[in-house]
Amino acid sequence: MGIAKEEDPKERKNHQDAVEVMEMKVAKFSRGKAANLANLRDKKLKGQLTGKEKLIGLSAKAAAQAEKWFLPVDGGYLEPDEELEKTYRYQQHSIVQDVDLLSSRKPFDMILPVLGPYTLEYTSNGRYMIVGGRKGHIAMMDMLNMDLIKEFQVRETVRDVAFLHNEQLFAVAQKKYPYIYNRHGTEIHCLKEHGKSLKLQFLEKQFLLASINSFGQLHYQDMSTGEMIANYRTGLGRTDVMRVNPYNAVIGLGHAGGKVTMWKPTSVKPLVTMLCHNGPVTAVAFDRGGHLMATAGVDRKIKVWDLRKYEVVHSYAARAQSLDFSQKGLLAGSNGSLVEIYRDHGGQDYKIYMKHRMVKGYQVGKVLFRPYEDICGIGHSMGLSSILVPGSGEANFDTFVENPVETAKQRREREVHALLNKLPPETIMLNPNVIGSVRQPKKKEKKTKKEIEEEIEEVVEAAKNTGVKKKTKGRSKPSKRAKKKEEVVLRAKRPLLDQYKEIDGQPDKKQRVGEKTELPKALQRFAKKTQS
Repeated sequence: MGIAKEEDPKERKNHQDAVEVMEMKVAKFSRGKAANLANLRDKKLKGQLTGKEKLIGLSAKAAAQAEKWFLPVDGGYLEPDEELEKTYRYQQHSIVQDVDLLSSRKPFDMILPVLGPYTLEYTSNGRYMIVGGRKGHIAMMDMLNMDLIKEFQVRETVRDVAFLHNEQLFAVAQKKYPYIYNRHGTEIHCLKEHGKSLKLQFLEKQFLLASINSFGQLHYQDMSTGEMIANYRTGLGRTDVMRVNPYNAVIGLGHAGGKVTMWKPTSVKPLVTMLCHNGPVTAVAFDRGGHLMATAGVDRKIKVWDLRKYEVVHSYAARAQSLDFSQKGLLAGSNGSLVEIYRDHGGQDYKIYMKHRMVKGYQVGKVLFRPYEDICGIGHSMGLSSILVPGSGEANFDTFVENPVETAKQRREREVHALLNKLPPETIMLNPNVIGSVRQPKKKEKKTKKEIEEEIEEVVEAAKNTGVKKKTKGRSKPSKRAKKKEEVVLRAKRPLLDQYKEIDGQPDKKQRVGEKTELPKALQRFAKKTQS
């Protein structure tokens, strides 16, 4: 006889919790309450609907199981306990006390008053951060281990910093030219063709470094070959507002006249020119999906635009010197010493989610969300800061796309794959879904003169080669046969001759000025009056 073992109550509770969680996930993917088929008389229809309901249940279970394995971590936001409580009233010290030990170590304040103001940039996987002080201070940090990798002084003005394809190389916009450095601080290149650059952006899929200089010139340079791809004058003056759309790699520039222009390296003129503000544009940011754009101007307005219709979705009375969208759609804006974070409550209706005020007198220059972390980096006049923003980062990462904990071997392999999968500059366009599709033929394509002339020659040759029946009793005279051949040739040429005359601007019949034609008011008094 077997001995029955008593089930551990802790295991039983864990099993019940897992079942409840799975039921909640199945309910999330189900299509509502099942139809009541008991009163249905038609047996055939009843059987069909029963089979469909069963398939819907199976698909919901499969989706819940897939979410369990592929999305093990759920992202969360700050939620108020009561209706009257506001999330933007929570302070950073109270949030740090309630989070786990690992997350509580991520926020920091680095006070560097001598070498500021500071700008910063993260790698695409969020592990490394490069910071640049206005007075020449450059530092690179490993944010996972909070280690300083390299720190050096260039002894001249630094306007912007940008990582290239990975943390091994980064670009710095200095006093006269942009420079390329490796992670050890060794100067690799000096990009003199770019001139006095104010902003830098790197296009990862195309390996292009884009810069805008003090003369309003936009440069694109291929970092894999060193070739200068494009150099365009914007014609709208000096600007230091530049961001890249992560969806289609189109560069957005904000100008002093209130316009935002969008550029690609294969077009001399901007793809889109939008009048967004009544004064100079101070900041531009693009959503991860590429369909939303946020702009801020001196007219004290922050506007959210739908780029599918090029219309304003919402407009808010606020100022911002810097804007940035997080991976989950939160919008951060800086105004003086205040950082405000907005959250979408449905239908692109952004409302204030969090506020963080720096020490009085600190001027925030740049706000930037860290990928795959609930962190917002702040570069200000007195150094650097990092704050916790629950729900800003993607909770689950795909190691085939970005891996924050990748090894040196994985990094080398990813670099080779990126070079093999490098896209040409021609793939940059407003709608990248067009690539790989078949262009639909136009309804009517007019032929050129040369094509019509060649077609006429072919028709004439074919008509001349057609045989004429021989008839008796004097009907097959040479003169009559030649006349018949001329008629056949003329009949074949007639439709093509009409097309040729239309292209040449010589219609068959002149249009008469009659009752149907409407003359301009100045010439109506000269028209013949019809007798009634």
